[in-house]
Parts: sequence; C-alpha cells; structure tokens
Amino acid sequence: MKETLERALKTLKEGGIILYPTDTVWGIGCDATNTKAVQRIFDLKKRADAKSMLMLVGSDGQLQQYVKNIPEIAWELIDAAVHPLTIIYDNPVGISPLLKADDGSAGFRITSETFSKMLCQRLRCPVVSTSANISGEKTPQVFSEISEEILNGVDYIVETGRESEKKNSPSNIIKVSNDSVIKIIR
Repeated sequence: MKETLERALKTLKEGGIILYPTDTVWGIGCDATNTKAVQRIFDLKKRADAKSMLMLVGSDGQLQQYVKNIPEIAWELIDAAVHPLTIIYDNPVGISPLLKADDGSAGFRITSETFSKMLCQRLRCPVVSTSANISGEKTPQVFSEISEEILNGVDYIVETGRESEKKNSPSNIIKVSNDSVIKIIR
C-alpha cells in the first residue's frame, strides 16, 4: 500500500485527479484546495457547478483547520454515527470556492477507511470525494462497476481495494448550521 499511497500523493500534489477507495463508494478525488483540479472533476462527471462535492478529512483536527465554528451538535452526531456521515458546515475556509454551495457551506466527512485516511493525513488537506460516475448515472458500489469513461478520465487509479466485492452505499448527509439547526439531506 505504501507505493500506491506515494503515487496517489504525487498525483494530487501535481494537480491531478485520482480514483480511490473510501469508507463508502469508490471516489474521484483531488486536492480540495486546488480549483483547477476541482474543475477537472466537475468536467469529468459532467456535473453542474451549482452542485457541490464533499471532502474527506483524516481527523477531527484536520476538520477544525477548515471549519472554524463546529457546533457541539455536530460533534455529537459524529460520535453517534454508525454509518459514514457527511456534515455540511457553514463558512469553511481554505478550500476551493467551487466546493462551496451558493450559501457558502460545504460538506466534510472524517473518513475511517485506512487508505483514504492516510491519504488525507499525508496530503495535509481535504481530499474531494465524489462518487465514481457521470452525474445522473447509477453510483457504482464496487470497482468493477466503474465506467470506462471514468477510468480513462483520471490521472491515477489506486491499486488498493479493487478486488473487494463488498457493496457499499453513499454516506448519510446532514447539514448543521452555525446556530445548530439540523437538516437531513440524505
């Protein structure tokens, strides 16, 4: 896994996009601070810019670098979650503006999957994580279901996890505003 991690990191640091395993479905990712790389993912997915993408972080501390005001209820939700949980926060800092919704919010998930966690920690910034499909098409649950268009559109495909046939689902998504109002999105 070490060599694969190094190649993925090199690709991300050079502004590339990768296909990688996450704690949910396979993701298309890039350095969340690199606007050109984020735009490449929007283009590959044929996704409207108005539809933002979430980011993975490797720890509580990394989340706090990008979200300065995390309501206590968000920590309680993270601690109570039994399935991967993406939380949309108000006014994150230091990320590409393309990752923010019209209201200035953006979604983050603290990943528990080994490879994606190491990737976020070693890159020292959030990694975009959007499902490995063209917008509007079915989300692939395993690597073998990913389309040729996606496979050919990324700069590097991570070796780790390709053989797994475990069917995963996208994360739950909850929006938590600075005044602790909760809205369930998915």
